Amino acid sequence: MRAWRVCLLILASWAQAVLAAPPPSFQALVDATPSGGTLRPSPGVYAGPVTVNKPMVIDGGGKVTLDGGGTGSVLFLATGGATVRGLILQNTGQSHDRVDAAITISGDDNRVEDNTIANALFGIHLRQANRNLVKHNRIRSKPVEASLRGDGIRLWNSVDNRIEDNDIDGVRDLTIMNSPRNRITGNSIRNARYAMQFVFSPHSLVENNALSGNITGIVVLNSDNVVIRNNRIFHSMEVSSAGVAVKKSGEVIVEGNEIVHCAVGVLTDSPVNPEEKLILRNNRIAHNTTGMQFYGERGGHIIHGNSFEKNLSQVVVFGGGNATDNDWYGNYWDDYQGFDRDNDSVGDKPHELYAYADRIWMEFPKARFFRNSPVLELLDFLERLAPFSAPDMLLRDPAPQFRKPKQPR
Repeated sequence: MRAWRVCLLILASWAQAVLAAPPPSFQALVDATPSGGTLRPSPGVYAGPVTVNKPMVIDGGGKVTLDGGGTGSVLFLATGGATVRGLILQNTGQSHDRVDAAITISGDDNRVEDNTIANALFGIHLRQANRNLVKHNRIRSKPVEASLRGDGIRLWNSVDNRIEDNDIDGVRDLTIMNSPRNRITGNSIRNARYAMQFVFSPHSLVENNALSGNITGIVVLNSDNVVIRNNRIFHSMEVSSAGVAVKKSGEVIVEGNEIVHCAVGVLTDSPVNPEEKLILRNNRIAHNTTGMQFYGERGGHIIHGNSFEKNLSQVVVFGGGNATDNDWYGNYWDDYQGFDRDNDSVGDKPHELYAYADRIWMEFPKARFFRNSPVLELLDFLERLAPFSAPDMLLRDPAPQFRKPKQPR
């Protein structure tokens, strides 16, 4: 009996030692792989951090885990022409100052694809990195409130990158800063603060993304020549939320998008240069508290062929004034009060939107608390029935569409 007990004690001690031992280093495997070679590690858990400083292929086949141990970043891609695919990267540090990330890219012409990132403060950080492809990655941040997370993908001083078909959930933002000419296409971003924000990042393309449940959808700040096309932006309903927000940016094109169930569908100011128009065309703007909101309005918008449906307020202008200096044409308005007697699908009379009692909360933001209250609704009804004074015209569409257009796909 004593011999059996001794054997059991030895086995228990051995198992405890094995379980307590740190995972093997992944760096040794990378160092042993020649430049231009392919590394296919055995399935298992390996320790980070890891630095890749030569062109090579790392293929984990979805069965290789790199664990940062809760400190710093996990993998540094400090080379060009490398491929990192099929890895599970987890457990970064928690420093925003260091930008603790699952993958930090500081080289050009790399491919980062088909990886799973979990419990990572920042997901993928591109730092002065150009012409990289970041595709088909699954990215999750730390399980904390949105403002304390890191960015799912962050670009800083990085040009001509392609961010495609990634599944991003529960991060802070996707941030593009000082980074022109990048393409953000086909991604799904949910439950973030800003699904995307462009800051001093002109000539960018945002296309075919699905953004849902984020505090705000797409923000464009000081970034000219940005194209926002064929995206689906749903359910941004915080008090300050917007589906698309454009500020101090010119020649921005917003077209073919579905912007549904947001506090504000499109929030915009006027371009600094009046010749650099903001073009809004062929979008479906529906079921929002406010369809389109202007501030600092001085014109400079071309608004053609959009569908305004079931918004609590179709168009709002804050800070006084109106939106008549913009080019409104051929939009569909579900509250249009006219006919199409010649069956040409264009309303027989222009669509004109006036501000009655709702002007109170537009000009005095503190009155927004009483918006849609019974008192203001009654006052608005009485003004429309027998105006106390001439109402202000907010906009005039000379050729409104009479029939609801097909939804963009």
